[in-house]
Amino acid sequence: MSFRRVSEQQGPLQQRRIRRTQTTGNVLMEPILDSEVVPSSLVEIAPILRVANEVESSNPRVAYLCRFYAFAEAHRLDPTSSGRGVRQFKTALLQRLEKEDETTKGGRTKTKSDAREMQNFYRDYYKKYIEALIAADKADRAQLTKAYQTAAVLFQVLKAVNVTESVEDVPEEILKAQAKVVEKTQIYVPYNILPLDPESSNQAIMRYPEIQASVMALRNTRGLPWPKVHKKRVDEDLLDWLQAMFGFQKDNVANQREHLILLLANVHIRQFPKQDQPKLAGAAVDEVMRKLFKNYKKWCKYLGRKSSLWLPAIQQEVQQRQLLYMGLYLLIWGEAANLRFMPECLCYIYHHMAFELYGVLAGSISSRTGETVKPAYGGDDEAFLKKVITPIYATIASEAKRSRRGNTKHSQWRNYDDLNEYFWSDDCFKLGWPMRADSNFFCLPPPDPEQLNVDKHENVKVRWMGKVNFVEIRSFWHIFRSFDRMWSFYILSLQAMIIVAWNGSGQPTSLFEGDVFQKALSVFITAAILKLVQAVLDIILSWKARHSMSIQVKLRYILKALSAAGWMIVLPVTYAYSWNDASGVARTIKSWFGSSGNSPPVLILAILIYLSPNFLSALLFLFPFIRRHLERSNNKFVVFMMWWSQPRLYVGRGMHEGSFSLFKYTIFWILLIASKLAFSYYVEIKPLVGPTKAIMKVRVTTYEWHEFFPRAKDNIGVVIVLWAPIVLVYFMDTQIWYAIFSTIFGGIYGAYRRLGEIRTLKMLRSRFAHLPRAFNTRLIPMSKDSDSNATRSLLVRTAKDVGDNPPLIPSKNDSDTEEKEALKFAQLWNNIIRSFRDEDLISNREMDLLLAPYWADPGLGLIQWPPFLLATKIPIAVDMAKDCNRKDHELKKRLKDDRFMFSAVRECYRSCNSIIHFLVQGEREKKVIDEIFSTVDHHIKEDELIRALNMSALPSLYEQFVMLIEFLKENKEEKKDDVVLVLLNMLEIVTRDIIIEDTVPSLLDSSHGGSYGMYEGMTPLSKQHKFFGALNFPVAPEDEAWKEKIRRLHLLVTEKESAMGVPSNLEARRRITFFANSLFMDMPVAPKVRNMLSFSVLTPYYMEDVLFSKKVLEQPNEDGVSILFYLQKIFPDEWKNFLERVGCDNEEDLKELEEELRHWASYRGQTLTKTVRGMMYYRKALELQAFLDMAEHDDLMKGYRAVESNTEEHVRSLWAQCQAVADLKFTYVVSCQQYGIHKRSGDHRAKDILKLMIKYPSLRVAYIDEVEILSTDRSKRTVEYYSALVKAPLSSSVDSPEPVQNLDQVIYKIKLPGPALLGEGKPENQNHAIIFTRGEGLQTIDMNQDNYMEETFKMRNLLQEFLVKHDGVRRPTILGLREHIFTGSVSSLAGFMSNQENSFVTIGQRLLANPLRVRFHYGHPDVFDRLFHLTRGGVSKASTVINLSEDIFAGFNSTLREGSVTHHEYIQVGKGRDVGLNQISMFEAKIANGNGEQTMSRDIYRLGHRFDFFRMLSCYFTTIGFYFSTMISVLTVYVFLYGRLYLVLSGLEDALSKVRAFRNNKPLQIALASQSAVQIGLLMALPMMMEIGLEKGFRNAIIDFVVMQLQLASVFFTFSLGTKTHYYGRTLLHGGAQYRGTGRGFVVFHAKFADNYRLYSRSHFVKGLELLLLLVVYQIFSHAYNGVVGYILITTSIWFMVGTWLFAPFLFNPSGFEWQKIVDDWTDWNKWINNQGGIGVPPNKSWESWWEKEREHLQYSGIRGIIVEILLALRFFIYQYGLVYHLHITRKSRSFLVYGISWLVFLSILFVMKVLSVGRRKLSADLQLLFRLIKGVLFLTFVAILVTLIVVAKMTILDIVICILAFMSTGWGLLLIAQASKPLILKAGFWESVRTFARLYEIIMGLVLFIPVAFLAWFPFVSDFQTRMLFNQAFSRGLQISRILGGQKADRSTDNKE
Repeated sequence: MSFRRVSEQQGPLQQRRIRRTQTTGNVLMEPILDSEVVPSSLVEIAPILRVANEVESSNPRVAYLCRFYAFAEAHRLDPTSSGRGVRQFKTALLQRLEKEDETTKGGRTKTKSDAREMQNFYRDYYKKYIEALIAADKADRAQLTKAYQTAAVLFQVLKAVNVTESVEDVPEEILKAQAKVVEKTQIYVPYNILPLDPESSNQAIMRYPEIQASVMALRNTRGLPWPKVHKKRVDEDLLDWLQAMFGFQKDNVANQREHLILLLANVHIRQFPKQDQPKLAGAAVDEVMRKLFKNYKKWCKYLGRKSSLWLPAIQQEVQQRQLLYMGLYLLIWGEAANLRFMPECLCYIYHHMAFELYGVLAGSISSRTGETVKPAYGGDDEAFLKKVITPIYATIASEAKRSRRGNTKHSQWRNYDDLNEYFWSDDCFKLGWPMRADSNFFCLPPPDPEQLNVDKHENVKVRWMGKVNFVEIRSFWHIFRSFDRMWSFYILSLQAMIIVAWNGSGQPTSLFEGDVFQKALSVFITAAILKLVQAVLDIILSWKARHSMSIQVKLRYILKALSAAGWMIVLPVTYAYSWNDASGVARTIKSWFGSSGNSPPVLILAILIYLSPNFLSALLFLFPFIRRHLERSNNKFVVFMMWWSQPRLYVGRGMHEGSFSLFKYTIFWILLIASKLAFSYYVEIKPLVGPTKAIMKVRVTTYEWHEFFPRAKDNIGVVIVLWAPIVLVYFMDTQIWYAIFSTIFGGIYGAYRRLGEIRTLKMLRSRFAHLPRAFNTRLIPMSKDSDSNATRSLLVRTAKDVGDNPPLIPSKNDSDTEEKEALKFAQLWNNIIRSFRDEDLISNREMDLLLAPYWADPGLGLIQWPPFLLATKIPIAVDMAKDCNRKDHELKKRLKDDRFMFSAVRECYRSCNSIIHFLVQGEREKKVIDEIFSTVDHHIKEDELIRALNMSALPSLYEQFVMLIEFLKENKEEKKDDVVLVLLNMLEIVTRDIIIEDTVPSLLDSSHGGSYGMYEGMTPLSKQHKFFGALNFPVAPEDEAWKEKIRRLHLLVTEKESAMGVPSNLEARRRITFFANSLFMDMPVAPKVRNMLSFSVLTPYYMEDVLFSKKVLEQPNEDGVSILFYLQKIFPDEWKNFLERVGCDNEEDLKELEEELRHWASYRGQTLTKTVRGMMYYRKALELQAFLDMAEHDDLMKGYRAVESNTEEHVRSLWAQCQAVADLKFTYVVSCQQYGIHKRSGDHRAKDILKLMIKYPSLRVAYIDEVEILSTDRSKRTVEYYSALVKAPLSSSVDSPEPVQNLDQVIYKIKLPGPALLGEGKPENQNHAIIFTRGEGLQTIDMNQDNYMEETFKMRNLLQEFLVKHDGVRRPTILGLREHIFTGSVSSLAGFMSNQENSFVTIGQRLLANPLRVRFHYGHPDVFDRLFHLTRGGVSKASTVINLSEDIFAGFNSTLREGSVTHHEYIQVGKGRDVGLNQISMFEAKIANGNGEQTMSRDIYRLGHRFDFFRMLSCYFTTIGFYFSTMISVLTVYVFLYGRLYLVLSGLEDALSKVRAFRNNKPLQIALASQSAVQIGLLMALPMMMEIGLEKGFRNAIIDFVVMQLQLASVFFTFSLGTKTHYYGRTLLHGGAQYRGTGRGFVVFHAKFADNYRLYSRSHFVKGLELLLLLVVYQIFSHAYNGVVGYILITTSIWFMVGTWLFAPFLFNPSGFEWQKIVDDWTDWNKWINNQGGIGVPPNKSWESWWEKEREHLQYSGIRGIIVEILLALRFFIYQYGLVYHLHITRKSRSFLVYGISWLVFLSILFVMKVLSVGRRKLSADLQLLFRLIKGVLFLTFVAILVTLIVVAKMTILDIVICILAFMSTGWGLLLIAQASKPLILKAGFWESVRTFARLYEIIMGLVLFIPVAFLAWFPFVSDFQTRMLFNQAFSRGLQISRILGGQKADRSTDNKE
C-alpha cells in the first residue's frame, strides 16, 4: 500500500491527528532526533533543540543553555500545557535539564558565568566556522546556510541568558557579527534546485545562460503598479508583484518561481541549444504558454467567452505580460489544494483574476466605484487561500462528509466531477466575482438524505443543485446504457441468425429468399424497442441530475424517447402491412388500423428513414477528420446539427483517430466479429434449431410435481432451459475470441518490434560484436558533423577488429570519432556492470569478466571486448599455434572463425609489446626488443608468421609471460630480481627457440648474465652491461589505469574456465539480454542531456516498510523462520555475492555492518528503499550521459570514475556541470504523507526516510504537516494543515568539517484550506505533492516498484516520444512502459500472478495501444505529459469509492480530453506483486470492486458513446467487459444447473428422454466448453504463452505451460474467477467497494482456517456449496443422462469448479495439510465461532462481529438492492418445492397440499429449535433438571416419529437425505431474506433467532470444509506433495524450502560455510 486509506470508523474529514502517545513515545531518547520529537504546537522550538544537539559534543554547557531556552519558549507558547502532548514533553525536557545542570557547570571553560560562556562560544563559532567557510575558495552554500541558522539561534539563547543573569551589554563585536548573520540569514534560505540569492550566482546550475535569461525576464518589473504599502526588496520579480496584488502565500510564490524558471529554461534550451546570450527567447515563452493555456482557451471558446489573455500592443511588454499570465496561473494552481482535481473550476478562477490583472495593468476604472480596478479579494496575507480557495474547499469537504466514505448512494452527494462540471455550463458565471455565498453552487442539502426528494417535501425549499450531467446509480443497466450500440448489434444479429436457421434451408444465403428476408426485417422492430429502452434508461438514470441539466439536454432526452416510441408504432404497423397472409400479432395490428392490402415499399421507406442517421454516422466514420472538425467546432449551426447524435459536452469531442489507425482496428474487429458470428451460427444456433422443433412437437401430459401451467404450449419451459445457456455464452464468447485474436495480433506485433531476438547468453555473445554500434546509435547523441560518418566508421571498425573485413584506413577524423564512441560505450557498459555488482547480482570475478576497460589504452589501437567474451581464448590459441604444423592458412582460418579469439590474440600481443616497452629502460634492451617486435610484425604483415617462427616453443613463452603478469599484479620491490629473470627467460626463448632465422645479429649471443660482443670478453664482470638492469619496476605511481590494464591482461592469459555461463544469476541474465535486445528495437534518437525533455518522478507513500530493521529481519515467525533466513535461501547466490562485497566470510562477521545487511534485505523486498534506489538511477544515468556529452577527449581517456573522484579544478568543474544538468532535468519527489507525524512521534520510518534523503541529496520528500494552533486565550485548539517539502543537507560540527548531524530542512511549506484527504487516499496524496514536481514529463511510480541502471539510460529516448505524432493526429499525453514482475520466483502462486501480469503489461497493452488505440493508464510506471495533465485535473481522480481504481481514470480523462496513450517496450521498470493466495485475492477483489464502480461511472458512459463502434468494442472488452463476461461465464453454470434442476424435478427430462437430440445436445456441450475455457484461465493463458514464446522461445513456453498445469494453475484461475465474479457483481448490486491493503510482505506463513473462512465464505464457499447441492440433486434424480458421455463432459468442469472454490484456499496454504496446524486451526476456529460480538470486538475475534460486517453492504444498498437480493434468495425455495414430490412417503401425490405440509414440518423444526434456544437461555441455570427433561422428551418424540415414518409410511434413507437437502436450502433462503429485511426482523423481535440460525449454518459449512482437509492431513505424503507443488520453482533452484516451512533452526554459520 503506497498511500493512506481512511478507515471505515473514521469520518471523511477526520484526518489522522497527533495522538498523545505519538508525541511522547520517544521523547529526547535519541541524541540526534530528539529535536524532531516535538508536539506540533511547539514546533517553533525545534530549531533550538537542533542547535543544542549540534553543539553538545563541543560544549555541553551551551547545549544545556539552548535546551533551557527551548523549555522557556515552550512554556511561553503554552503556559498551561493544554496542547496535545505538551505536558509530557515539558516534563521529560525538564527532567533532562535537571540532570544536565550540575554535570555541565563544571564543563565551562575559563568563566563561571553562563553569559560569558555563551559570548565566547558565539564568538568562536563565528570565527572558526562562518568566517572560515567564507574564506574558503568555494564556499559550501549548504554549510553556510546551516551555519548562519545556527548562529542566529545561538544569539537568541545568548540574549536570553544575558537577561537571566542581568548582563546588559553585548560586546560590539558580537553585535556586528549578528547583524551580518541576520542579513545573510535572509539570503541563505533553504532552496530546492535553484539558489536564487545574489551570492549563489557562481553555482554551476545558475551559470546556465538559459537559467540566467529566465531569471532576468522574471525580474523585469518595469512599469508595474506596486501597492502603496508595499516595501520593495532587492531582486523582486513578477511573482512578488502578483503576491502583493492577489495575496498568495510566500512559499507558494517561491515554489512556482523555481517551477516557472526551470520550465522556461528547459524549453529554451531545447529550442535554442547553442544560444549563449542570457535573453529569454519569445518562442520558448510562447511554447510554454500554449501548453499551459490550451485547456483554458478551449474552455472559453466552449462557453462563448472571450479569453482574459490580453497582450499589449507594445512588443517590448508582451513577454512581461505573458510571464505574468503564466505566473498567475501557476500560483493559483500551486495553492488550489483539492481544487486541482477540478480544472475548469481553476479556469473560472483564473478567468476572473486574469481579467483583474489586465485591468490593473491597463489602469482601468471600475464602473461601480469610479476608482482604479483592484483585485476583488485584495492582496492581504493568505487572501487568496482564505477568500477564494477555502469557500470552494468547504463545499467539497461538506459533500465528502455526506458520502460517509462512499456508503451513501452516489446520487445523494456531489463528487469532484459533479462540482467541476458545474463550470462546463454558462450558468457558472452566475456564481459571480467576488463569488456569491448564496449561489446554488455553495448550497448544501438538508442533513437527512431522504429530504432530497423535493416532490415529497413540497414545503421544504431545497436549493441543492444536485448531480451534474450524470448520476452514478448502482444498476446493471449501466452496461447496456453505456454500450447500447454493441448490445443492439448482438441482439439483432442473434435474432437474424435464429430467423435464418429456423426458416428455409438454414444456410446464410437463404436470408435473401422472400419469406426469410421479410421475417428478417423484423430486426428493425427489435431495434426500435432497444432504442426506446435506451431512451427510457437515459431519462430514469439521469432523473436526479435534472435540476442542473440545460433545457437543450432535457429536450433531447424527451424527443429521443418520443422518437423511439413513434418508431415503435410505425415499424410494427408497416411491417404488419407488408404481409399478405398476416397471422398472430401482425393480423391484430392490421385489424386495429384496417386491412388495406400489403405494401412492402412503405416498410422499406420507413426503414430507410429510420436508418438515415446511421448512414450519416457511417459516412463520418469513414472520414474521421471531418468528424473531429465537427465535434470540435463551436459554430452554432454545427452544434445544432450535432445535437441530435450526441449532447454537446466539454469533454469527449474530437477523440477520433487517424485514418490508418482506424483502418487497423476496424480490420481487427471485422475479422473477429466475423469469426465469432460464424462460430455462433454454425456451432451453437443452427444445430439447436432442429432439437428445439422436435421438443416443441412433443406432448407432455404427466409431471412429477404440482405443475401450475400444465397446458403451456410447445414446452416453452424446456425451450428456455435449452436456449438460456446458449444465449449467455453467445453474449460472452466474444471475450474468448478477443483472447485468441489478441494473442495472434499481439504476437505478430511483438515479433515485428523485434522482441526476443536476444533472449539467451548465447544469442548475446553472437550479437555482441554489433552491440557497440547499436549502443552508440541508440544511446549516444550524434553531433551534426559526425552523425552518419560516425556510425559508419564504428561499424567498419567493429567489423575490422573482429576479422570480418579487410583492414581499412579511416581518416583521422573518423578514427578519433571511432575511438571516442568506443570509449563512451565502455563507460556506459561498465556502469551497468557495476550496478549489477552493487546489487549483488554478480560476483567480483564475474564483474571483472564483464567489465570493459575504463581507461582506454591508445597504444593498442583496437576495441577491447569485455573479458567474458575472450575467456579461455588465449590458452586455446596457444595450443592451436603449437599444433598448427606451420600451416598459416589453416590457423588463420580457425582464428577468424572465432572473432573474439582473434581479438584476444591481437590484444594480448599488443599489450605484451606495450608492457615490455614500459618496463624496459635500457637503450640496448630497447633496441633488442624493438628488433624482435619488428621481426614479428614483418612476418605478420607478410602473412608468414607460422612458417617463419617456431611455434612449438610458444607454450614456454606463454608460461613466462603469465609469471611476469603475476609479478606486475603484485608490484612488490622484492620481486624485481624475479622479474629480471622472467624477462631473460622470455628473451632466450624468443631468440633461441622461436625466431629461427638469423636475422638479428645483436641477438646471436645472450645469457642470464648479459650479452657480449667481440670485445666484451675481456671486460671485467662487474663492468659488463647487465640485461634488464634498468627496469621501471615496481611501477610507481601505480594508477588505476595501470592496475586495470594488468588485471585485464591477467584475466585474458590465465582464465581457463569457460565464461559461457557468465553471469550466472538468472535476474542478471534476464536484464542484460533484455537491454541488449532493446538496443536493436525502434526508439527515438537520444538528444544530448541538456537538450532532452525534463521530467520528475513522483512516488506516493503511506506507512509501508522503508527499511527492514535488524529486529524484523531476525525475528522468527511461528515456524522459527526469520525473514533474513528466508532471503538467504531464496537468493543464495546474491547472499554469497553480498558477503564477498562486504568482505565477510559468514553472517557472524556482519555484526558491525548492520546497515549493509538491512539494505541488502530491503532491496529484496517491496520497500521504499528499493524504489528510491531504483529511481535515483535516473540521476546517476543523467550525470554519466552529461559527462559523455561534455567531456573532451582527455577526460574520456581518463574515464568517468576518475571524474567522480578527482579533485583537479577542471575535473571538479566538469563534475559540477554534470550534476547541474542532472538537477535541471530530473526531480524525484516521494510523497510521504505521514512523515511529519512519524517524525514527531520518533517513528523509525521517519529516521529511515531521513537516511534516504542523506544518501540521495537530490531526493525530496513531501508530506502533509499538521500543526496545532492554540487560540490567544488558550481555550481553543485548531489544526492547520500544510503541504511541506523537505530535503536533508549536510551540516558540519563546529570543530570539524565532518558531517555529524543530518536533519531535514524545510524548503517550502504551503498552507492548505483543511485536511488534504477528502477522497481516495492515493490520488489525494499525489495531488498535494504534485506542486513540488518539475519538468515536462511526470513518471508516476508506486512504492513497490524498482528500476534498473541500464534502463535509465533510455529515458531521454523515451521522453522524445512526446514530440512524435504516433497516429498522425495528436502527440501522446501518456507514455506507457512495460513492467517486469520481480516477485515471480517466490512460489507457484507468485509465478502465476507474475506471468498473468507480465502478459497484460506486454502483449495486452501492446495491442491496446496499437492497433486498438484504447490503452489507458493502469497504474505505474507510465510517464505523463505533465503540463497537459496539471491543467486537466492531475494524474488520477480522487472521488470516494467511484474512483477506487484511481489510475485508470487518468487514462479515461486523458483520452476524453483529446489525449493519446502509447506503449513502449524498449524500456522496462520492475514491479512487485502479491505472492500469497490471500494477498492475491484481496488485490483482485479491489480490482473487481473498481471495475464495478467504473461500470456506473460517467467516464465509461462517455467513452462508450463518443468512440466509434469498433473502438467502443475495444474499450468494452478491455475494461469492464472482461469482468462482465467473467460473471456471465459463472452465471451460465447456474442457469444450466437450475434449468436441469427444473427438468429433472418436474419430470420433463424423463418425458423428453426419447428425443435423441435432447439427450445428446452438442451445442450445449460446446457452449459449456466455452464457459470452461474462461473458467480454467484460457483468456489469460493464450496471451501468456505467446509472450513467453516471443521472449523466451516457444519450447520454453510449452515447458512453462506444462509446469504451470502441474502446479495447478487451472485451480488458481478457476478460484480467481469466483473472486472477480463475486466482488464485481456485489459492487454493482449493493456497493461496498473498498481499498484492501495486501501488505506486500513475504508470504510463507500458514493462514489459519478461520482466516480463510472469513475471507472466502461469501465469495467462494457459499457459492461452491450451492453448486455442489445442485450437482448432488441432479445426480440423484437424473436418469436420462446417466452414462452419457455428454453429461460427463458437461459436468466435469462444474465439479472441478466446485472443488476449486471449496478447497483451493487450503491447497495453496503453506503447511495446509500438516496435522499439528490442523489441530491448532480447529481450536482457533471453534474459539472464533463461539465468541460473542459487540461494540469494539473486531471481526477476526468473533463470528458475530464478522457476520454483522459481512451484511453491512445491505444497509446502504437501497430498496432496489434489497428487492434484488430477496428475489435472488427465492431460488432456494425451488429445492423444497421440487424435492418433496419425490419422497417415497408422498405416494407420488401431485397435490399442492404436499408442499404445504412440508412447510408445516419445516416450521415445526424451527419451533423446536426456538424452544430449545429459549430454554437454554432461561432454564439451564436455575431449572437445569427441567431443561434436561424437556430435551429428553423432545428427543424421544423425534425418534418415535422417525421410526413411525420408516415403519408405517415406508420412509427410506433417501427420503431422509432429500428432506435434509430440501430443508437446508429453504432455511438458507429464509436466512438471506431475513438479513435483507433486518429492520422488519428487528421490529418483530426475531433478530437473535436469525443470528443463532445463521451460526448453525456457519458451523455446518465449516465442518463440510474442515473434515476433508483434516482427513487428508492424516497422510504425510499429501503435505509433501503440496509443498512441492507450491514451491516447485524454488526446488528446481536447489533451495531448502522444507527447512523454511518446517522451521528447523540450524547453525547459520555452518550453512554459510556449506
